[in-house]
Amino acid sequence: MRTVDATHFQGVDMVKAYLIGQISVTNPEGYGLYASKVPQTIADAGGRYVVRGGHATQVEGQSLGDRNVVIEFPSRDAAQAWYDGPAYQAILPHRLQNSTGALVLVDGYAPN
Repeated sequence: MRTVDATHFQGVDMVKAYLIGQISVTNPEGYGLYASKVPQTIADAGGRYVVRGGHATQVEGQSLGDRNVVIEFPSRDAAQAWYDGPAYQAILPHRLQNSTGALVLVDGYAPN
């Protein structure tokens, strides 16, 4: 995993964190269990969907998946705790076995 530290950017404090995912489902039936359970794990961790599916247009580069998701968490620590936590780890194999793609955790910011 590659990490870029950017807790401050031009005098702006980073606050919220966003998980950005691009996923291609390879087995819809198997993926269904993950899809039915992940929203509750996100809500329990204080997260919320900002983007979940919907129409997307590739304007540059190459996408890593045909399903896009952006999830907002109150902080990087909250997002990492959700990902590493037992509730998400219990369902993660259903995503990994039934889809391909990538997830990236990025910091948001609050202007001064």
